[in-house]
Amino acid sequence: MSELRVDASVRSGAPIVVGIDGSESSLDALDYALDLAESMQRPVEAIAVWHMPPFVYGGYYPLMDWTPEDDATKVLDRAAEAVFGAERPGWFRQTAVEGRAAPVLIAASEDAEMLVLGSRGHGGFTGLLLGSVSAACAEHAKCPVLVVHDRDAGGAGEDDEDADGTER
Repeated sequence: MSELRVDASVRSGAPIVVGIDGSESSLDALDYALDLAESMQRPVEAIAVWHMPPFVYGGYYPLMDWTPEDDATKVLDRAAEAVFGAERPGWFRQTAVEGRAAPVLIAASEDAEMLVLGSRGHGGFTGLLLGSVSAACAEHAKCPVLVVHDRDAGGAGEDDEDADGTER
């Protein structure tokens, strides 16, 4: 497990945990989690999950300068940089964890105030309305789960019509 902490925590209580995979959906989830954390005065923990690819033989990576943990850490760094720039607040923590996404995030939910996820990540079948990780977490998490849908997914927006056709 790779973890980066910045300063002492300024906010107290259970964190709002957000799953990050580098997709636009996960970045939208991070934005939403940060807004919630501000209003609830909670810390935020961004988690990226990695696992060993099946092509690794005998414990050696084909490219010696590469590890999946490094990739997960870079995904977290890019996400944090996108929202904070170079200075991360003391109440923000990012963690790269080995495993499968759904079980890792469900385990993290045990100590979380809330789990925030994008509706679709980098998995296959991107046309599905709810990804398998977010669906599994919504069903099995130990805390409330917020699934943030894509802003550009073609759903109703603020300036669109309601389901009955009336203008909003």
